[in-house]
Amino acid sequence: MYFRISVASHPRFALVLGQGARRFHVAAALNAKAKVAMSRFEPNSSINYDQLRSNIDIVRKRLNRPLTLSEKIVYGHLDDPAGQEIVRGRTYLRLRPDRVAMQDATAQMAMLQFISSGLPKVAVPSTIHCDHLIEAQIGGAQDLQRAKEINQEVYKFLASAGAKYGVGFWKPGSGIIHQIILENYAYPGVMLIGTDSHTPNGGGLGSICIGVGGADAVDVMAGIPWELKCPNVIGVKLTGTLSGWTSPKDVILKVAGILTVKGGTGAIVEYHGPGVDSISCTGMATICNMGAEIGATTSVFPYNHRMRTYLEKTGRGEIAAVANENQDLLVPDSGCHYDQIIEINLSELKPHINGPFTPDLAHPVSDIGSVAEKNGWPLEVKVGLIGSCTNSSYEDMGRAASLAKQALDKGLKCKAQFTVTPGSEQIRATIERDGYAKLLRDVGGVVLANACGPCIGQWDRRDVKKGEKNTIVTSFNRNFTARNDANPATHAFVTSPEIVTALAIAGTLKFNPETDFLTAPNGEKFKLEPPTGDELPARDFDPGQDTYQHPPADGSGLRVDVNPQSNRLQLLEPFDKWNGKDLEDLQVLIKVKGKCTTDHISAAGPWLKFRGHLDNISNNLLIGAVNIENDAVNKIRNILTGEFGGVPDVARYYKKHNVSWVVVGDENYGEGSSREHAALEPRHLGGRAIIVKSFARIHETNLKKQGLLPLTFSNPADYDKIRPDDKISIVGLKSFAPGKPLEAIIKHSDGSSETIELNHTFNETQIEWFQAGSALNKMKELQK
Repeated sequence: MYFRISVASHPRFALVLGQGARRFHVAAALNAKAKVAMSRFEPNSSINYDQLRSNIDIVRKRLNRPLTLSEKIVYGHLDDPAGQEIVRGRTYLRLRPDRVAMQDATAQMAMLQFISSGLPKVAVPSTIHCDHLIEAQIGGAQDLQRAKEINQEVYKFLASAGAKYGVGFWKPGSGIIHQIILENYAYPGVMLIGTDSHTPNGGGLGSICIGVGGADAVDVMAGIPWELKCPNVIGVKLTGTLSGWTSPKDVILKVAGILTVKGGTGAIVEYHGPGVDSISCTGMATICNMGAEIGATTSVFPYNHRMRTYLEKTGRGEIAAVANENQDLLVPDSGCHYDQIIEINLSELKPHINGPFTPDLAHPVSDIGSVAEKNGWPLEVKVGLIGSCTNSSYEDMGRAASLAKQALDKGLKCKAQFTVTPGSEQIRATIERDGYAKLLRDVGGVVLANACGPCIGQWDRRDVKKGEKNTIVTSFNRNFTARNDANPATHAFVTSPEIVTALAIAGTLKFNPETDFLTAPNGEKFKLEPPTGDELPARDFDPGQDTYQHPPADGSGLRVDVNPQSNRLQLLEPFDKWNGKDLEDLQVLIKVKGKCTTDHISAAGPWLKFRGHLDNISNNLLIGAVNIENDAVNKIRNILTGEFGGVPDVARYYKKHNVSWVVVGDENYGEGSSREHAALEPRHLGGRAIIVKSFARIHETNLKKQGLLPLTFSNPADYDKIRPDDKISIVGLKSFAPGKPLEAIIKHSDGSSETIELNHTFNETQIEWFQAGSALNKMKELQK
């Protein structure tokens, strides 16, 4: 039995619901009135809970135990639920995600790789989102126009590639990828992969959304099963109720303090318990978003009435209705097992602020002033920044605006500079309509473009000089050294939008809004009342301008041109195949000391403009990493000349002289962004292996995809045996096999040598990537 919901009766969209199959198909015919709201959906979008249920039933019978929510959704997307070996933390799962999303900085390389594959069209619904290339400088409208002019070539490439290969294109100004996904594409039970590490944001709507590199996205777009190591499951039980100054952001700030930046590696964090119902859908998304900072594969919440309300308010009431009928699939089974359990009483949780320089250094807001004084951190707050993909919902903006109004009513404005980044065009238009934007401007704020902006280093900051010690507070997710403004002396702290707003008004870290008083211009002492704000607008969201380009039904006749003289875009050449021999006498390029994130390996900010040009972007290889030889950044010894030079310069010199090299690193190497450039660049410049104490998940996979060897010390203390001028031979590759360690012969300049054992996590398919030279090379081999 089928029935149609007409556009006239439901202006948001027209859907066809198959009662038996529980499948939605979006109707292709739309009238002009529905265009803006409907344009986000593709005709081949579908929701099929029957298939999910069938797969879950097969797996539950095989495992004969209750399943967690994340297991239901992940195992429900298995390519072969009857035959797949399933062991948490050990086996590799072959999965069939429902869709792919790419932000513009990573989409360039992903689409270049897809073009190289020779395939005519993507096999699953996919979208490109223009959010990373807009620099915050003056204000929203001016910055957006400037970005369109500067990035015209890249935007044209992405739009035309999307049209040719069947990929939807969200234009610059549409908003941040994760907010667009939450508003349009995420739904309970879906599996989505995105080429950005904060893709887990969609877990706030009961989705399994996982950040990956571009090569993984190409696999899924090509219709190839996608591999993921079977994740462990960390349960976070929430009790009590959020209230007062405590916000959803404080949950993940607390969890980050408990688990640290690598405590979630290889695991999905699954929130459950009675406290969940006190958190809004967008609040749950905030928590899942920042789960990337603990290394988690993703995070997820169980389906509840808060999600249903959000679906209804964003024009997806029919999806909510079918989710209600299948709610047993969208919550954990009673008695399911978690590998680790953390319990948090929301009624006792206090507002937190984390940093500086790492997102897991957690402090109660009440303590940060004294802690900063003790450590010599600057107390004056120079800039407060709210928004970003983590905290830019209608509720976030409303709660911040409620504080702005209190200050304005007393005649106060922000002592610090204050910026506001709406998460999407829909959020921008709605907060303008409802007066929130005006309040935030009136208190001293500058409303920036609907884009990532300062969160990813797209910030033309001019109030301090580089090297000047200063403090900023943000509602962002990351605060690595120099990430936001390219100034390594900036002490960046992450917290909730409410606390950012309060500290921007007060102008100091020594202000605790729960207990401290502000002074009005007339001398009156007053306290800020706890923030308030509606979870969702009383009226429908205002969609704002139409910023979506739908791909044509047949784009085969379209051309995608890349100018060979371009300094922004470059077609890819295949990497060389493995020659069948051990890797002999690899020169140590750099022995990295301490934290080395993807920001250290491939910086963002001004380098974002080269994300589509592999040779140009490679000029930032490891320029932020600390060289253990001299504690300097971007200063390493060229063993062939004896002179010191920049890391990319020395790497290029080695490549020119046919010297292959290796990088040696510390713990959690490659944490942070999903950017695969951090793997493409070392491969392009002649690297063959990365040897470290431990890897972050996405980066390890990205290295494998590009034909590099990510290896870990069997004994972490062996890191100390390697000297910066050593040569290393990796032996045992002729019998390279899953679970079988390799050996490294370390050759010192004094003529002595040592042999150590190196572990790896390659499976048979991944070994074939190495042998072929890359996963893309292997894909092409299979097409012949």
